[in-house]
Amino acid sequence: MPRLDKPAADDNSSQDRENPWIEGLKTIGLAAVLAFGIRTLVAEARYIPTGSMLPTLQINDRLIIDKLSYRFQEPERGDIVVFMPPDSASLCTGQPPPLKDAYIKRVIGLPGEQVEVKEGKVYINNQPIQEKYIEEIPHYPYGPAIVPKNSYLVLGDNRNASCDSHYWGFVPSGNIIGRAVVRFWPPNRAGYVNPDPLYPSKTK
Repeated sequence: MPRLDKPAADDNSSQDRENPWIEGLKTIGLAAVLAFGIRTLVAEARYIPTGSMLPTLQINDRLIIDKLSYRFQEPERGDIVVFMPPDSASLCTGQPPPLKDAYIKRVIGLPGEQVEVKEGKVYINNQPIQEKYIEEIPHYPYGPAIVPKNSYLVLGDNRNASCDSHYWGFVPSGNIIGRAVVRFWPPNRAGYVNPDPLYPSKTK
């Protein structure tokens, strides 16, 4: 039967225990390291500061960005991606490069594809694509232009109020931080952020 009273040696061992403040600091430190690792390698939260992705994403929406998937697969047309803009993006921001704030846009042109915007439609390899998620049709012409290797052409869903590839060119794949997967705020619009199912990943 286990003894209810402890031997005197146990009294001495209690004195060897670490100060609870030190234990607490270690726990906080470990949590911080794990949080940093997750944010750096797996996922992070971002918010939407502008209306360039209306109506899909609203100002002040909060999103979870998946930073892991693109280690195993390439971005697809329709993905909403967060990336660091190239220096050429300063053409429409008025800020000197390098720009410090990440952008969020939709992938439109894949490497090697020809992209053109004319008569209010986007053409990939001379074929118009369906876009039912945009705020309004684009009022500008663009291209035709060939997307370079290891680069992507990205546009905001609010086509006529977006500082995107039609201003400054292509996004190198190395600039892409991750893909928007979940909106967690506001609660009434929380859920997955999915590409439009009518939006083809490849064109003939």
